[in-house]
Order: sequence, then C-alpha cells, then structure tokens
Amino acid sequence: MRKAGLVLAGVVLMALASCGSRDRVPHLMNLRSTTNGPDEFAILPPKSLELPPDLAALPAPTPGGANLTDQHPKDDAILALGGKPGAGAGDAALVAYAGRHGTDPNIRASLAAEDLAFRKKHPGRLLERAFGLTTYFDAYRASWLDQYKELMRWRAAGVPTPSAPPPASSVDQPKLNTGGTNSEQKFFQ
Repeated sequence: MRKAGLVLAGVVLMALASCGSRDRVPHLMNLRSTTNGPDEFAILPPKSLELPPDLAALPAPTPGGANLTDQHPKDDAILALGGKPGAGAGDAALVAYAGRHGTDPNIRASLAAEDLAFRKKHPGRLLERAFGLTTYFDAYRASWLDQYKELMRWRAAGVPTPSAPPPASSVDQPKLNTGGTNSEQKFFQ
C-alpha cells in the first residue's frame, strides 16, 4: 500500500512538472501583496506649509505643475547621500566621451532578450515555482560583485577610495575606561 502511495505521488509530481510551459516568461522575484488595500509606501505626506517672508517673491501658480510642498524623494535621497539633484544634466561632454567608440542603439532590446534567455534557463526548482518563492538571488548569484573584494583590489592598486570606510588598520580604537568615572574625555584618551 505504501509503495502505491509513493508511485501515485511520483505520477502527480511528474504531471505537475509537465504542466509548465517553456514559452512563458519566468518570474524570479515573486513580490505581491496579499491584501486589497492601498500601497502604504506609495503615499507621501506633503511638506509643512510655511509663510514666506515676502509674498511678492512667490512664483506664479502653474496649474498642474509642481507645488512648493510636494515631496521629491529621489532628490531627498541624493541630498542625503551627499549628491546634488539634477547633477549630470550638463554632462554632455562625459556622455560623448563614453560613446566615442560608438554605441549600439538596440542595446536595451539585446540585453532584454539575453536576460529572458537566462531566466528561461534558470527558472528555479519545481517546488520553488509551485510555492511562489523568490529564485532571483540563486539565479544571479554568479554575477554578483563582491564589494569588499573590489574595494580591497582598488586600494591595493593605490586608488583613493574616499567614500568607503577607512581600512581597519587606520582606525584608532578607543581605549577601555578602567577608571571609576564615565566621562567621555577619560574614555577616549
């Protein structure tokens, strides 16, 4: 009886495996909401209203245009990382230099076709697909860049890396406070 159950389970698994179509696009990232509610991350609260010192200096209203209290999350993120929003708009010379050996106008379609072929070749295991698990990380693991190895390679080549944390050997380690007080001056002496 047990052997018949195993055979039946094997037949069911093979039937399920044969139901998959090779022509469909494999989805490696299975991120979906299980609720019918709104996406709470898409809601941005407006900035607080402020009365300007001079009302005559306000710009003319533009129907359908941007508002002074509108959020700009991409610009805020660029500022938080020390950048300048809009930088790069005047980098025509840099773009021209990067394309000095010619560019492929069909590069996006070419990369999309290559990636589709790669995803069809690595669709994930049967149970991963059956349960809707994310297989993205396993599929692209060989293409990952180890950021710490790359940082060490550039440092070994003598290239300055000012935005990266300093090497562990150059960081002064604070000495332990063995005294009876908790003052910061004594702790970091």
